[in-house]
This record gives sequence, C-alpha cells and structure tokens, in this order.
Amino acid sequence: MLWAAVSVVGLGFLVALEIAARHYGVPGPITVQSREVVFAPQSGTVLYASMALMLVVLSRRQRLLAVGAAVAIDLVFWLVRWAVGAQMMFGNGALWVTLACAVIAVTRRTGRERALLLKGVGLALLLVAGRKTGYTWLLITSKTRPTVLDQYVATADHALGNPSWVAGRIVEATGPVGAHVLDWVYIQLAVGAVVVALYQLRNVAAERRFPRHHLVRTFLVIGLLGPGIYMIFPVVGPVFAYGADGGHWAVADLWPNTPSPVGIPQPMPFDGVTPRNCMPSLHTAWATAIFLHSRKAPRALRWLGTFWLIATLGATLGFGYHYGADIVAGVVFTLTIDAALRAHDQGWDRRGILLAAHGTAVFAGLLASYRYLSTQMAGHPWVFGPLVVLAMGSVIYGYVRTTRAWERQDASVRLPQPRRERQPEPV
Repeated sequence: MLWAAVSVVGLGFLVALEIAARHYGVPGPITVQSREVVFAPQSGTVLYASMALMLVVLSRRQRLLAVGAAVAIDLVFWLVRWAVGAQMMFGNGALWVTLACAVIAVTRRTGRERALLLKGVGLALLLVAGRKTGYTWLLITSKTRPTVLDQYVATADHALGNPSWVAGRIVEATGPVGAHVLDWVYIQLAVGAVVVALYQLRNVAAERRFPRHHLVRTFLVIGLLGPGIYMIFPVVGPVFAYGADGGHWAVADLWPNTPSPVGIPQPMPFDGVTPRNCMPSLHTAWATAIFLHSRKAPRALRWLGTFWLIATLGATLGFGYHYGADIVAGVVFTLTIDAALRAHDQGWDRRGILLAAHGTAVFAGLLASYRYLSTQMAGHPWVFGPLVVLAMGSVIYGYVRTTRAWERQDASVRLPQPRRERQPEPV
C-alpha cells in the first residue's frame, strides 16, 4: 500500500509538471521520457545506471541476460541511426529492458517476487524521472521568479571569505586538465551515486528485501524537497550575477578576479532562462549523501566518496555556480534529511526528533541570516563567519553522535543472547 501510494503521488506530480511545462511551450518530463523509448536519449549513462539499480533484484543469470539484451538493442538502434544520419546516442536498450521487467513483473510474477521486481523497476525509473523533473523544475524557477537574491548571498559570503572567487582563480590556474576533471565529476554525479548504491544493495537478490536505509532514499528526498527551496530563495550564482555569463543582467563582470561590492543588497531582475537553482547547492547535498553512505563501505568506495565530495565542492565553487553560503546550506540540508530518514527507521526516538529539529532550525536560520543579516555579516566577518561554520559543525556533530548511538543500539539487538543451561528439577 505504501509503494502504491508513493506511485500515485509521484504520477500526479509528474502530470502537474507536464502541464506546467506545456504552459510555457516546452515538453514536460513525461513527454521527454516517452520520446527516449525510440529517439536518442539525453544521457545514456543515466539510463544504464538506472538499469544497474534494477539489476540488484535479479539473479546472476538474469542480470547477464538483461545486460546482453540492452547492449543488443542499443546496437540495432545505433546501426539504424547511422544509416539514416540521425543523432547518435546509446541508452535506449537499457530503458527497453527496464520497461520489459515491469511488464514481466505484472504478467509473470506473483507475491513477493512481483513486489521485489516492481521495487527494482521503480528505483530505476525514479532515477530517470528525477533527472527529467529536475529540468522542468529549473524551467519553472526561471519563469516564475523574475527577481533573484544574489546580492544578499554575495554580501553574506564576505563573512566566509568569498570562497567562490578564490576557488575560481584556483581552477583557472590549474588549466584545462583540472577543469575537465571537475566538470566530469560535476556532470556524472549519478555515476558516483549508483556505484555506492550498488554496494549497499548488493544482497537484495539473496535476501529478497531491500535494506532499511540506503543512498537512493536520501537522493530522492533531496531532489524532491530541494527545488521547493529554489522557489523560496531564488539565486542564479556568481558566474551569472557577477560574471560574463550573466550578460547585461549581471551587476558587473567581477567574477572571479574582483570580489563583489559590499553595499545595500536588493532583489535584482534577471532573465527568464537561467535557473534559480543555487540555494541550497543540491550538487553539494548529493555529493555529501554519497560521502555519508560510503563510510561503511570498503576502502576503495570510501576514497571514492571522499574524492567525489571534494571534487564536487571544487566544481560548484570553482566554476562560479554557487556561493560559499550555498555550500554550507547544502551540507546542513543533506544531514537533516538523512537524519530524518534514519529517525523514521528508528521509530522517531528522542534523539532522532532532536537531531531533525536542530538541523531544520539551523537550515532555516542560515537562510534567514543570508536574507536579513547579510550586511551585518559582511561588516563583521570575524564574528559571523565562525558562527556560520559552528552552526554547520553542530549539525555534523549531532549527526555523527546520534547515528553512532543508533548503530550501537542496533548491534546490541542483533547480538545473540547467551544460552542458559537448563537446571535439573529437584526430586
């Protein structure tokens, strides 16, 4: 019933976004995804990564058959496109196999086997749909929020030392090699997430059930709630508001060489194309989630999670997509969401409630400070800068302490109880 309710709500959300996109004269997520059954996909990597998530519910033989079928279908599409001179892209085979598994689950499976396969297909399609809905959300933010709050965030960012300006100059100094590496990590965020998720879900086929808490859950909730914050706090980023990419809409061409001026900030009009997708930084939020969920993995995955987080931070700041204030908000945002999901699994005990409430209060306080205290933050950086970092640190400390307590509690429950020897009855 829970999965059915989630499916109904998700479908209604997709229909609403489709209607909204049509209102602005562009195809919505349902239309775009439907076209990818036949036409060239936007990202074949995402489609294969999504199929990989579904494969965790299949046996080894079924996985080989699914991968082989996907590759064969893609080869046929590739030959046809090459023959007619159409756009070349892979990924249709992965989508076909995923949809075929959904049909098999409904027509050929029953009971727990059907539920398990449908959950695997659902995970795959949710990852794909999340990417499509993200594009539509970004369009909606650019059309419905004609003014942005970049001047407030840029002013508040002086308390943190203008990290985007600093990182931008560092990336320029590394040359094309450093920029290409950061750009690849930034674009292929889903790849890092799928690698960690596959490790967490590696035993699903054998145990016939999903673990209580895994990376995909956190990813989906971040993607669901994040765009709503964009609508409340629209920001385009320093490379647009203070750089050449903003054109005549920018305050001036300052990024990354000249820090933004400290004055009286005010909402500024901006174009109807650039997404207002900075506050909080969802790339930072997702990279933080990858880092968190890789901590219990083998050393190679722990290093991967650390690298992905550092490289994502370097890209978001170094390319001018985000301010330092966005990064802090993104970290708090992720820790709060992941803590709330874990607290739900633990039955919302006192520790979980306090941690979720504390993270929510800190996140709301950060946004309110950026909006209403930005001038004071820029005027007293040695006071507000440490306060912002300490606020984020308090959420990190609370998360680590609480989750470790939950892990000790779960471990004690799983430990076998000592066996008592039966005492002989008295004669």
